[in-house]
Amino acid sequence: MGKVISLVNQKGGVGKTTTSINLSASLAVLGKQVLLIDLDPQGNTTTGIGINKGDIDKSVYDVLIDNCNIQEAVISTRYKRLSLLPATINLAGIDIELLEKSNEDPTFSKGKQLKTKLDTIRELFDFIIIDCPPSLGLITTNALTASDSVIIPVQCEFFALEGIMQLLNTIMMAQKTLNPDLDIEGVLLTMLDSRTKLGFEVVEDIRKYFKERVYNTIIPRLIRLTEAPSHGKPIIAYDPKSKGTEAYLNLAKEVIERNGN
Repeated sequence: MGKVISLVNQKGGVGKTTTSINLSASLAVLGKQVLLIDLDPQGNTTTGIGINKGDIDKSVYDVLIDNCNIQEAVISTRYKRLSLLPATINLAGIDIELLEKSNEDPTFSKGKQLKTKLDTIRELFDFIIIDCPPSLGLITTNALTASDSVIIPVQCEFFALEGIMQLLNTIMMAQKTLNPDLDIEGVLLTMLDSRTKLGFEVVEDIRKYFKERVYNTIIPRLIRLTEAPSHGKPIIAYDPKSKGTEAYLNLAKEVIERNGN
């Protein structure tokens, strides 16, 4: 049964999409069957893995509003063992549509749509990685309900801990009301600028606060990592010898190890 992991942080620009793409690709390279789900209306994960949105027939939007079953929307990528459930701009109005649908049909569960659909294909994958939008609306609720655990990417910058308390409260609420088994998989430090003292102070603060939940791997701030998605490639394909490739392979190994795979 595939482990479902959401990447969540309501702050934008912390490395959620970069990590979703590169962790998924690295897990696939290490021999795991992976499904990457793009739950962000911007669809950056979809284009970042090399899929042209114009070629998408069915997306995660169609799955969430019951337009199709999930198998119809999942597509293969050019990378072995890595599949994608893509997103398009249609997803932007999904909160309102899900609310309307649940008002019209009391049996329609607006927060459990993704979980219901994923349960039908979980056994096909070792890992299912969900890239969430930078908000805590119904899309993220669907992700948290469907997930076994969350990875929280935290940028190594001054305001890193700001907003984390709100996020932790949201996760606790989700545990109480939606998904009692939801766990924090790990906290990932991203965008470390090794030239500044501040970055290392943030690392220390986060490690003090989250202790063993923090991954040993820290993702450095690298030009190559920001360039790769514009070429529709994970870093492992764009620059196999880069420090970014090494970092995400190390992260993937930690994720595999923590899950006893």
